[in-house]
Amino acid sequence: MKGTPVLDALAGAGIRLGLARMRDFLASLGNPETAYPVLHVGGTNGKGSVARLLGASLQASGRSVGVHTSPHLQDINERVLLNGEPIGDEALLALITRIDAARRTWARAALPPDEAFPLTYFEFTVACALQAFADAKVDTAVIEVGMGGRLDATNVVIPKVAAIVTIGLDHCDELGRDHASIAGEKAGIIKAGVPIVVGPLPAAALQVIRSVAHERGAPLSVWGEDFEAFGSTSSFRYAGRHALEGLTLGLLGDHQVINAGVALRILELSALDIGERALRAGLAAARNPGRLEWLAPDVLVDGAHNPAGATTLANYLASLPRDRRRTLVLGGGTDKDLRGVAATLAPAVDRVFTTAGGHVKARSPFQVAGECEGLAISVTPAGPLAEALAAARASGDLVIVAGSLYLVGEVRDLLGVAPG
Repeated sequence: MKGTPVLDALAGAGIRLGLARMRDFLASLGNPETAYPVLHVGGTNGKGSVARLLGASLQASGRSVGVHTSPHLQDINERVLLNGEPIGDEALLALITRIDAARRTWARAALPPDEAFPLTYFEFTVACALQAFADAKVDTAVIEVGMGGRLDATNVVIPKVAAIVTIGLDHCDELGRDHASIAGEKAGIIKAGVPIVVGPLPAAALQVIRSVAHERGAPLSVWGEDFEAFGSTSSFRYAGRHALEGLTLGLLGDHQVINAGVALRILELSALDIGERALRAGLAAARNPGRLEWLAPDVLVDGAHNPAGATTLANYLASLPRDRRRTLVLGGGTDKDLRGVAATLAPAVDRVFTTAGGHVKARSPFQVAGECEGLAISVTPAGPLAEALAAARASGDLVIVAGSLYLVGEVRDLLGVAPG
């Protein structure tokens, strides 16, 4: 499902950080977020992969699992995963209708009559996911943070374990322009007495996390001190409370070993008693669409939209044979560091085609090309996405699409790849 009149209208609300309304609205629903154990996953990059790894491992253990991630690539349904599958259209429409009716009743009672947007799009879809998981009576829910943490709509949950996978420079206008400031926002998901797991972090960020965890009495597990994982996706080792050898991943890119290590530590601390067989099966089965995903032998897509994500993509490209010309099809929103993405990827590709998808925040191909001015690589404004993709594929190149998860979702639509 691409949209509904309700969600299309809410899209105009933009971003509004804060928890008071979300808490009040969920209370009017009977607090569905308290109906199941929650694992809460934040960070700049990697949090979606960790959420998928957790969901797959829990499912492999025989549990019923709900996973909420954002943004969706193709269909809204992707934000509400039940046992690894997006909620069906009919069920989603019924859920949206029900939550919208509850929203209107709550707004009339709790808010000024001239309030245009009682909830934002993100708040509404998070509420839908939390309610869907309660309706389905899931055994466990995995909730990915949207942006930041402290004031993110998902921060209404009280999890069994929380995690901050990475901290990098992204959403700087909202979260801050240095690692310490961004860490302060992401540390907002740390709750009193709730274990918090952190992946490899910059020193300034880790210092902030340590301080907040100490202040709130949250047991802290630090990558490289309390746990770690090393190796490749074809065989890696985890060392934490337990040691596991010969683990494999279905996700591409050796950076996923770090994400898997974080996921394994979360599960160790969760007291959910996941057996080793389920852990191994879940790690091998997990998929995360739009992240280092081959859609065709000549088309690789990745949602890299900041320099850290681009570095991960560049490292993966470096592991491939350079046996044909490489064309980067690059597009993204006005809030993204596309020059940083292009500069990071330039040594790994041979030319750049700039493009624009259909998202309201998308920069034009000429604007993206302007961002790339001065880089030591050929940059060509290549028109709308369908035209740019066709032009890039016409010469037998390896085509890499990056810069935006929304752009990646549109490529999946163009190539007829099913949502998931």
